[in-house]
Amino acid sequence: MAREILVVADRTADSPDLIAALRDRAAAEQTAFTLLVPAVPHGLAWAADMKSGWSEAADRAVSASERLRQAGLELGEVIVGDPDPFAAVGDVLHAREFDEVVVSTLPRTISRWLAVGLPARLRRAVDLPVVEVHAQPLAQPLPKRAAREAVAA
Repeated sequence: MAREILVVADRTADSPDLIAALRDRAAAEQTAFTLLVPAVPHGLAWAADMKSGWSEAADRAVSASERLRQAGLELGEVIVGDPDPFAAVGDVLHAREFDEVVVSTLPRTISRWLAVGLPARLRRAVDLPVVEVHAQPLAQPLPKRAAREAVAA
């Protein structure tokens, strides 16, 4: 029977750093992953609409699931969850059983999830190993105008 790992990620969901860490876990033993992307609103959009992060999270979940599968990882379910990452994890853990939770965050100096102590809160709340992976987000392509200007320079 494969180990079941819940992977919680937002901006780092399709990060090469996260993929490498998950590959290491899968190399040790047969492992199936579930990806949870909380619908965290970015910028000031949350002030007007807490659901403003859903479409961005759904797009990120689709992109990340494609990259994870291309990397040869067994990815079962892909979930877009509650905007509060702690609540999103709780929702998923109430519905399914896992052997471990992997929380992928931005580096310590810029991670909001680390600033609010998400991994530590999860360790206190769940009876599972909670592992942190610090990752850089996948570089976004330049907008077309900026790309043209970069080539022209």
